[in-house]
Amino acid sequence: MSMIEFQFGYGELERKLKALNSIRLEAVTKKQAVQMYNRAGHIGPAGGGTPFDTGELMESRFYKPNEFGYTKEYAPHVEEGHRTRNGGFVQGQHYLRKNVEIQSPIYKNDLIKAIDKAMKE
Repeated sequence: MSMIEFQFGYGELERKLKALNSIRLEAVTKKQAVQMYNRAGHIGPAGGGTPFDTGELMESRFYKPNEFGYTKEYAPHVEEGHRTRNGGFVQGQHYLRKNVEIQSPIYKNDLIKAIDKAMKE
């Protein structure tokens, strides 16, 4: 009895999929969190930095490998704004949003570089 062999011709596809699987996504996301953390260390929300009054908000910034944020309970009120006792409203400073907006294209470029590098290997 003879055996018939054939190939699907997906060798190149398999190679590329394996290359994509080798991307060190953790390293890319950690880099983003570190960069946002460092940017938040600058005073002033315009450039993605932290608003500064007493320094407590800036001191509460933290990062984990895939996470960046603030631990102060009033951080969301400074970010988004809040009502005052007399019925007024204090506008949010959007410091975290600005930081994310600055980081977004950097993150995209870093992902593209990581994918390109994996595909060339």
